[in-house]
Amino acid sequence: MTTTRVDIIDRSVEKAHIWINDVAEELGTDDNQRAYRVLRAFLHALRDHLTVDEAANLAAQLPIFVRGVFYEGWDPSRTPEHARDIDSFLTRIGGEAGLAGETEASFAATAASRVLRRHVSAGEGDRVLNALPQHLREVLGAEGR
Repeated sequence: MTTTRVDIIDRSVEKAHIWINDVAEELGTDDNQRAYRVLRAFLHALRDHLTVDEAANLAAQLPIFVRGVFYEGWDPSRTPEHARDIDSFLTRIGGEAGLAGETEASFAATAASRVLRRHVSAGEGDRVLNALPQHLREVLGAEGR
């Protein structure tokens, strides 16, 4: 059986690796599995704090495989979720990514946020972050932009 490559899939895999490598660089690690877990946990926590329309607008700018990670396990009827405090948001990221605690989760969320803003349009990045409560924007490094 002959295997034929599909260019759009190859490009999407390459883009996903770029995102993961960028997260790893922001985290200061060579552990791409850890970077993937952080990216996944961040995207899930972010997605669940957006309205369905906001989530769909953001997803439209994500590479195919990153978009799949973004939508994995999503229940739109339960969104938007409202973090009562920053601790619950960071606990969610830390738990899903297997991080040691709130400080590590805060660092990871900020790193993933920088990567997201680097790869989506400036307008979309601003819209997404401005849709979040101020206490989340602060931890994601969006204040003062």
